[in-house]
Amino acid sequence: MNETKLAELEPSQTIIKLCQWQDIEAEADEMWSFVQSKAQQRWLWHAIDHQSGATLAYVLASHQDDAFLQLKSLLEPFGIMQFYTDGWGAYERHLDPSLHTVGKRNTQKIERKHLTLRTRIKRLARKTICFSKSILMHDVVIGLFINRFEFGLNI
Repeated sequence: MNETKLAELEPSQTIIKLCQWQDIEAEADEMWSFVQSKAQQRWLWHAIDHQSGATLAYVLASHQDDAFLQLKSLLEPFGIMQFYTDGWGAYERHLDPSLHTVGKRNTQKIERKHLTLRTRIKRLARKTICFSKSILMHDVVIGLFINRFEFGLNI
C-alpha cells in the first residue's frame, strides 16, 4: 500500500481492501564459477521461494557485498519476511537478524537447485574443460539457461 498517497487523500476517497497476507520466505545462496582461469572468479547469487522452490531472482557478479545488495533490491517487491542462508558475511551484514536464519537445515532446496545447475551447465562444474573466455559469454549462457528453465521465457 502506498502510505504517502493514502495520506494525501480525503477519508471519503479512501477505500481499503483487506487481504490475507502470506509470509514469503526465501532461501539465498551464492555459487562459484570462473572465467578464463580460476583467478577470475564469477558468482551466481540466487534466491528461491522457500515453499515452492521457484526462482525469485538472481545476479551474476563478484563475491562482494554489492552483488548481494543488487539481489536484495530485486527481492524487495516480494516482501520477504524470512531469509534462510549460509553463514556468508554479506548476509549477516545486510539482513536484519530478526528476518535471517543461518544454517543448512533450511537451505536444502537451493543447494539441490545449484547441484542441478552444475549438472546441466558445464561452465558451472568445478572440474571441467568447458569454461567461458569472457565475462559477457559466461553471464549470457547462464542467464539464458535460468531465464528459459526457471522463468519459462522463450529466448
